[in-house]
Amino acid sequence: MPPSISAIVPARNEEAVIAACVESLALQPEIAEILVINDQSTDKTAEIVRSLITKIPSLRLLETQEVPPGWVGKNNAVFLGAKEAKSPWLLFTDADAELQPGAASRALQIAQEKSAALISLSPEQVTRSWYEKALIPFVYSRLAKHFSYEAVNDPASPAAAANGQFLMIQRDAYNSIGGHASVAAEVIEDVALAKRAKAAGFRLWFSSGQGIVRVRMYSSFRAMWQGWKKNLYALVGGTPSALFRELESTIPWIPLALILVGIKIPFATFLGVCFLLLRQLTYGLELSRNQYPFKFILYYVPAVALYAGVLCASYRGHVKGKVEWKGREVPVTLPGAPR
Repeated sequence: MPPSISAIVPARNEEAVIAACVESLALQPEIAEILVINDQSTDKTAEIVRSLITKIPSLRLLETQEVPPGWVGKNNAVFLGAKEAKSPWLLFTDADAELQPGAASRALQIAQEKSAALISLSPEQVTRSWYEKALIPFVYSRLAKHFSYEAVNDPASPAAAANGQFLMIQRDAYNSIGGHASVAAEVIEDVALAKRAKAAGFRLWFSSGQGIVRVRMYSSFRAMWQGWKKNLYALVGGTPSALFRELESTIPWIPLALILVGIKIPFATFLGVCFLLLRQLTYGLELSRNQYPFKFILYYVPAVALYAGVLCASYRGHVKGKVEWKGREVPVTLPGAPR
């Protein structure tokens, strides 16, 4: 299969991961060019990319200027890359993503088999620290309920979603919906782009990227907290009622209440612990369905606490109208509010 993909990688202070990302892209024969957009990094990101250019001829380094009014920084960066890209397919991927051998070929195969103009894969998540093993599988298990692959892939359903860590779209489709300029102010630009594409009549295909692309999203607790604070509230619905429903369905209220009552009635503690173990077992089954190790049920209690905490923090950030991400204040708009 001849090269037909332009890979577009926004990079802001990604010195720890950018080399592995670029090298994994360079091993894909279907990728004709790799465009890394250095988004005003203050570390060695640009220097590392320049050193790779000597051995990867298809690699180019672009530089952003100040973020224009009304734009989120990442959207501005990838739009710059898309304008410079030359291939009929555009692959948007994050700097912490690593494509596995044959990944690009598999994505093109899916596009052909499903007659899809937009293919997005939810990457295999690499988790190393306890807090990653607690929160990240829990978040993705919850998001699987909000963004079902089956509904997204059904042309008759209005449901639409994508994961910006691996989002491949036909250039013609991308241009016809206005590209990232049409979602310039969106913090969750991948979902917004997918919604525009589906509304315009283009076929979507969203599925697991297990064995195709892998990502370690966060290497520190602070980065993980900021990352989910930036977008979790909007992902679960972006309204106070959606927040209430999410907290109601994820926090084990009855077991906790029984354990509290157990201060005076010891048997209630026993019942509470039994109900809590049942919730934990149910979570283990959800983990298995979403291709996470069943043993991560050991992190169930801290997972619930972290999830509830970051969801509430995300709500507060959205109410204030801004959240912080990679040293920038990112403006956020509640659904229905004027832009």
